Amino acid sequence: MDADIIIIGGGIAGISAGARLAPHARVLVLEAEDALGHHASGRSAALYEPRYGAPAVVELSLASEEYFRSVPDLLSPRGLLLVGRDDQKAAFGADLTAMHFDPIPVAEARGIVPILNPDVVTMAGYAAHAEDIDTDLLLQGFARVIRGNGGSIVTRARVSAIRRDGAGWRVAWPGGEAVAPLLVNAAGAWVDGVAAMAGVRPLGFAPLRRSMARIPAPGGLDVSKWPMMFGPGEDWYAKPDAGALIVSPAEEDPAEPHDAWADDMVLAEGLARYEGFVTEPVTRLISSWAGLRTFAPDRVLVIGRDRGEPGFFWLAGQGGYGFQTSGGASQLAADLILGRPAALSEPLVAALSPARFG
Repeated sequence: MDADIIIIGGGIAGISAGARLAPHARVLVLEAEDALGHHASGRSAALYEPRYGAPAVVELSLASEEYFRSVPDLLSPRGLLLVGRDDQKAAFGADLTAMHFDPIPVAEARGIVPILNPDVVTMAGYAAHAEDIDTDLLLQGFARVIRGNGGSIVTRARVSAIRRDGAGWRVAWPGGEAVAPLLVNAAGAWVDGVAAMAGVRPLGFAPLRRSMARIPAPGGLDVSKWPMMFGPGEDWYAKPDAGALIVSPAEEDPAEPHDAWADDMVLAEGLARYEGFVTEPVTRLISSWAGLRTFAPDRVLVIGRDRGEPGFFWLAGQGGYGFQTSGGASQLAADLILGRPAALSEPLVAALSPARFG
C-alpha cells in the first residue's frame, strides 16, 4: 500500500490532520485499536475552554474557534463554575484571573448548582465562555473527509516496524505494510516510542494518568444545565454527562503508555475533595475509567518537522487540550506539510515547533 503521507495515530490529532491533508495528498491513517479515538480522545472531558493552558495553548485554542463555529451543532453552552473555601484565596484568585472568570456571590452560585455547601463555599466565579464539544461529531466528521477524498483509515494496525529506504518510510503492522515519503507521528502516549522505532530522537514526552468516575445525579436533580465545576488549583472537577455527573480527582500521575484504568485510591481521594464542597454524598459509582494525557516537557503541543529528519513530522503533546486545539493544530500541520504560509502567527509557530528542544 502506497501513500503520500502515513499518519500513525487515529485520535483527534491524527484524524483532524488527515482531514486537512486528504484533499491535497494520499493519506493513510493507522490506528492500533479497533476504533478511532480509543485512548485519550475517547476519554476527554469534551469541553472547549479556550482560556485553559499555557499561553501558546490558549492562542492555539482561540485559533480553533472559527473552524468549530463552522460545524453545525458542534458546540453547545455549558459554562464554568469555580468554587473555593477561605483557605484557598490565593489559588482561587489565580484561577479567576487566568481563566477570565467573573466573581459572583455564593448565593448566586447556589442558584446555579443547588448542592453547593453554604457552610464551606465562601467564593465563587463564573465563566460563560466554556462550551461542550460533540467529540464524536467532530471525530467522525474528520474521518468522513479523509475517506471522501480517497484516503484510508486502517484500524487494528498496531505499528510493529518502521524503517527508511529509498522509497521513503516503510511502516509495517500485523497483516499490512505501507510506504510514504512523509511520516506523521500522532501516536499520543506512544509518540516517543514511535520516534525511537523510526530512528528519530525522542523528545521526552510524559504520559500522565487522569481518572474519572460517573456518579448518579446528586439528589436525583436535573443536572443537564449545570456548568462544569472545579476547585481552585484544579484538584477536582465535576461535569454533567448524560443525566449523571462525571467527577475527576484531576490527578497527573506518571504512567507508561498503556490502556489506562482508574486508580481506586486516587479516585476515592478526588471524590472526597468534591464531597467537601457539596451537600450530597457520593453513595455509588455508575462507572470509572482513566486516560493518559501526554505532555511535552514545557506542556505545549509539538507541531512540525523533526530537526534531524525532515520526513518525520511531530503532531504530539496534546495533553488535555487535544479536542479544543484540533481546529488550529490540524490547520498548522497541513500548512507546514504542504509548504503553505501558516495561518498562525510566526511566534506561535515557533513556540509549537520541535526545534525549540534543540
